[in-house]
Parts: sequence; structure tokens; C-alpha cells
Amino acid sequence: MARLVIFGAGDIGRLAHYYFTRDSEHQVAAFTVDQKYLKGESFLGLPMVAFEGVAKLYSPQDYKMFVAFSYARMNRTRAEKYYKAKELGYELVSYVSSRCSFLTDHPVGDNCFILEDNTIQPFVRIGNDVTLWSGNHIGHDATIDDHCFLASHIVVSGHVHIHPYCFIGVNATLRDSITIARETLIGAGAVIMKDTVERGVYLPERAKLFAKSSSEIEL
Repeated sequence: MARLVIFGAGDIGRLAHYYFTRDSEHQVAAFTVDQKYLKGESFLGLPMVAFEGVAKLYSPQDYKMFVAFSYARMNRTRAEKYYKAKELGYELVSYVSSRCSFLTDHPVGDNCFILEDNTIQPFVRIGNDVTLWSGNHIGHDATIDDHCFLASHIVVSGHVHIHPYCFIGVNATLRDSITIARETLIGAGAVIMKDTVERGVYLPERAKLFAKSSSEIEL
């Protein structure tokens, strides 16, 4: 059992604590945040310390780390913390849910967060610092590069290549054999049928309010 420090004390940090505690071989020992965000000495009943001094209190030789941040700034905030932790010498661990259908023979990179009900088909490659929220389908031979965040119930078809720093919203669908360029933002419910452009933003049509009320509609 490895002792673990979680970098981050927001929603992602709280969820990381839940998953690592209940469904991993790691024991969460403490939390850390940047000094300017340190509001107390504990979080979830565990010590919380400033990142600026974490290595002295929780040595990288004795503890591992997980960077628990969201997709802010197209994942760049999380990536910056990821590299700072590595510069201090920490080994960054990944969480892969025991309730995930993980069929690829390729191991995931470090600092990945792969939640329940994901289906990861054979020959899939997943890089470093990738978050897959619950319920996604990652088709065979797909590649997800570093520092990406996929929300829930996304279909990534076979042979899709997702380049670094992408965000894909809930219920998006990606057809097979396309390339999602670096820093692409795909909104919830979008259907992507061809290659995207770097830093492109793809938003689907939104539902519109119908002229009649629900009481005027016969089902």
C-alpha cells in the first residue's frame, strides 16, 4: 500500500479521496494546496499543508502524489500543477476504477483519473494526466494524448486520435478515424464527423423552447 498526497482540495480532490480510499491500494495521507489557497490545517479529517513546503513534510521518497484539478484553462492549470509535482520528485499515480471495462493491453500514463463504467476497448492508448469521467466508450485503437479531459457518456469511435489539451463535453460523439487537434473544445452533445482544427470550438445546436406548454401536448 502506497501513501498518497492529493494536490487539490476542491470537488476533484474530494472525489479523488473517495475513489482512492475505497477502490485502490493507496492510502491517502494528506492534502496539499498552494499557500494562497490554504484556509485551514485539515481537509476531510486529514492534514492539509502548503504545496511550497510539502516535500519537507511528505518526502517524495516516502509518498506519492495525485494532482486533482479540473479542466480549467483547457487543462493547463492541472498540467502546470502536474509538472510542479514532478519537479519536486513525486511519482504521480493513476486511478482506474475496478468498475471500468479496461480491455487494452497498454497501461495508462501517470496522473490519470478513469472512473466507473468506462469501456476502454482493445489497443487503446491513454497518455498522462487524462481524466475520463464516468460512462464513456473509448473505441478500439483510439489514442488520447496528455492533459485531456473527457466528461461523461462520450462515444469515441475506433482509430480516433485526440491530441493534447482537449476538452470534450458530455454526450459528444466522435466518428471513427478522425483527428481531434490540439486544444480542441467540443461542447456537450456535439457530433464530430471530421478532423477538427487546432484550438477550434465546436458547439451543437441547442434545444429551443416550443410554442406550446407540456399540458397542451398529448403523449
